[in-house]
Formats: sequence, C-alpha cells, structure tokens
Amino acid sequence: MDIEHDRRRGVKPSSGPEGRRKALLEYLLPVGSAQVDELATHFGVSRMTVHRDLKVLEEQGIVRRVHGGVTVHSSSLVESTILYRSRLADAEKEAIARAAIEMVEPGQAIILDDSTTVSRMAPLIVGCKPLTVITNSLTVIDMLKEAHGIETICLGGHYNSRFNAFFGYLCEKTVSTLRANTLFMSTSTILGAVAYHQQEDVVRTKRALMEAVDRRVLLVDSSKFGITALIRLAGLNEFDIVITDSGIPPAEAELLRKSNVQLRIVETTPAE
Repeated sequence: MDIEHDRRRGVKPSSGPEGRRKALLEYLLPVGSAQVDELATHFGVSRMTVHRDLKVLEEQGIVRRVHGGVTVHSSSLVESTILYRSRLADAEKEAIARAAIEMVEPGQAIILDDSTTVSRMAPLIVGCKPLTVITNSLTVIDMLKEAHGIETICLGGHYNSRFNAFFGYLCEKTVSTLRANTLFMSTSTILGAVAYHQQEDVVRTKRALMEAVDRRVLLVDSSKFGITALIRLAGLNEFDIVITDSGIPPAEAELLRKSNVQLRIVETTPAE
C-alpha cells in the first residue's frame, strides 16, 4: 500500500530506497535539518517512507532523528556527521590547513586525527615527502593511499561511520607503541581555554594521540569558539600552538593569550 501511495505521488520505483536516501541526504546536508512533512512534500512520498528512510540513515550514523524531523547538526551529546562537517567553514579550514602544512618537514613522522579540518592537510602533504603519516582517519588513508613517498601507518580499531575513522582500545594500544614528531588534531568546541568533545571514545583516542608526539598542534575554525560539549578533552595550553582563522572574536583571542596559549590567526578570504 505504501509503495502504491508513493507511486501515485510521483516517486519512481526504479530509483529504489538507496537512490531515494541519497537524494534525501543531498537535500538535507546544505540546510542541516528538516521536518518529516517537509521531506515528504519535497520528494512526493509518504511520511511513513520518510520515517523508514531516516531510521536507516540514523542506524548508519549519518543523521539524528529529533521530534518531528531530522538533523545533522551537533549537540552537546552527539557530534554531527562527517559529511555535514566537511561542508562547514570551507575557506577557513583550507586557510588553517595551509598554515599547518608549513610546520611539516620532509623526513618527519606526523599524526593526523579524524577531523575534517585536519583532513584538508592530506592533499598538501605530497609536497613534503618523504614523510610518514600515522592516522586513524579512513578519509586521510583514502587520500594518501596512492601518494608516492608517503608511508601511511593505519591505526585500526572500532570503525565509526559518523567520523569515518577508527577508535577504541586497539587504536589506542597501537598508537601507544609509536612515536611521532607532531600531532595535528581538531575538536568539536572550545569554551574559554578548554577544548571539548561529545563522545567519550573519541576523547580517549585523541588523548592517546596526544601522548605519542613531541609537538601538538590544534587546528580549529572560529565557529567552534564560545560553545561547549559534554566531555573535556584538554586545556588549550596543552598544545604547542593553536591555529584558527580571523573570524575568532577578539575577546576569545585575548582570553587565550592571557591563558598562555600560543595562538596563530590566519586570514581568510573568499578566494581561498
């Protein structure tokens, strides 16, 4: 009955559930959230079909259902999907990554975490070869797998589709056996001079990465300042340098400097 109802409202059965869910996600990512009725009207399907599709996408860790609708926004408890985060603060992340790559020298071993900001460094790394890159990010692994002169060490563990990365005991145990020159990582939010994240397993893995290097670099775009999440990750003075963009509020920048945080602010232009 539901399929017949959808047929009368203009949905082509040949598109199938997978095609419909892909189109739903492409609609949702630019806006961040939507109501079930809005999605049903837009795609010409029943509310039941939308609910079923959203349930599948939620089980895959791509979206989060809320009362009457769906969202890919972060909350204090749940981080947004990597697909959504990768589209945010595009110019700012690119500028920050270009500043960070200046700190990489040929012959070094570096760690790149799972964040979308740090992943922007991967295409730039090929100019720093020879280089050893240690990462728990499947996104970074995919970017570097064909790169000549780059030795990639993959940290295994429990795969989390929301982050497209590996976490957990095996990941933490593996990184504890390694030593690298520099860690480049990011976080979800910053309140005052403290970095926070929504998920405990992610925090544990990031802390393990921090213990495996001689130098720690935090890359964080200005939109993450002034908000908090559930779990404390680290004080910003635990990093050798924090790189952000020129959108950071002056009061936030002044607070960090007074807290003895080494801060670098990079300019961002629409062309970047």
